[in-house]
Amino acid sequence: MADTADTAQTAEAADKKHSRTAAKLARQIGAFAKEHGGAEGQLAHIGQAGTRIVLVGTDGGWGDLVAPTYAVAQLAAEKAGLTLHEDFDGELAARVRTGPYEWTRMAGIQVGGPANPAA
Repeated sequence: MADTADTAQTAEAADKKHSRTAAKLARQIGAFAKEHGGAEGQLAHIGQAGTRIVLVGTDGGWGDLVAPTYAVAQLAAEKAGLTLHEDFDGELAARVRTGPYEWTRMAGIQVGGPANPAA
């Protein structure tokens, strides 16, 4: 009987922790949306690390956050009022605007970006 009570308390503690995490992520999503004139997003599993919340602002700015689980990511998006897309392609991907920083980070030494010190 005591084991059942301990299990219930552990599950309740985990639920509270996930709720706090989702609320924190929702605040971060809201701040991003405010800075970029609104935002939409997509959730992507990233294995044991959790779920990535990819954000695309109305102005083309982009960013991401990581939630410990898909359920927490969904809850955060819901709390923030974030419109979610099933895939990161088409219209959503076309709105992303990259700058010189992203191009040099993506290109690396292949097309004249900064030298890769690990190479």
